[in-house]
Amino acid sequence: MNSKILILVQARTGSSRFPNKVLQPVMGKSILIHQLERIQGIRTQAEIVVITSQEEADNAIVYESEKHGFPVFRGSLCDLLDRHYQAAKVYQADWVVKIPSDCPLIDPRIIDQILDYCYQLEGAFDYISNLHPASYPDGNDVEIMTFSALEKAWKEAKRPLEREHTTPYFWENPELFQLGNWVWESGLKYDMSHRFTMDYPEDLAFIDQVYQHLYSINPLFSLEDILSLLQAHPEIYQINSSYAGVNWYRNHLHELMTIGAEQTNMNHEYRKTN
Repeated sequence: MNSKILILVQARTGSSRFPNKVLQPVMGKSILIHQLERIQGIRTQAEIVVITSQEEADNAIVYESEKHGFPVFRGSLCDLLDRHYQAAKVYQADWVVKIPSDCPLIDPRIIDQILDYCYQLEGAFDYISNLHPASYPDGNDVEIMTFSALEKAWKEAKRPLEREHTTPYFWENPELFQLGNWVWESGLKYDMSHRFTMDYPEDLAFIDQVYQHLYSINPLFSLEDILSLLQAHPEIYQINSSYAGVNWYRNHLHELMTIGAEQTNMNHEYRKTN
């Protein structure tokens, strides 16, 4: 595939639950920079851009990203679909990879696997992810779409949740797009049992422990390395296990045709913070 791949990492400082969560330090670096460096570890050639809002508070995101050599695009605060589209247009992307900034344990090998799948079946998909249905531990979120499909969604998506969450218009309209889903080849399904994302202080404590144990051995430690660590140290797993499966779906089940109650944890209140 001779195409320009653009990886967009959406980030902002605002959070009612956990302000400045992506700027929290772990082993001398912010969560955001740890994640960007992990994404940078992919073997596929791609450009990585942080996309944040135009709010003054997000100047900190710009400073932190550019200080470490990562370019930044600034766009709409709440219309994430527009923010992704405008960035993709400026950077002249052929393929857009969407990754949220609260996934500092994301395995770059998973990104490569899904991109490889696109290469092998070039032209078969407008949009492919590992989220619908999900099987990986939450926090390994990868969504890939063609620029033309993103532009179509940008033009046609009207509902607030489609604008705020960027990609629901794709998976809610399978008759309009060629959709694909990458399933964890292990055969395991850990999306509701393991939580590698960050929305709560407990998540930061969990992530910190993972980095404390694995980072010095290999900065690009794998998903399998984390799972082996949790098996050896179940007390680390327990730090944030009560939040496993908590996601934004729970507030939109009445609006989503392709998401059911079994795909979200209803035991905790959840409000979007990215």
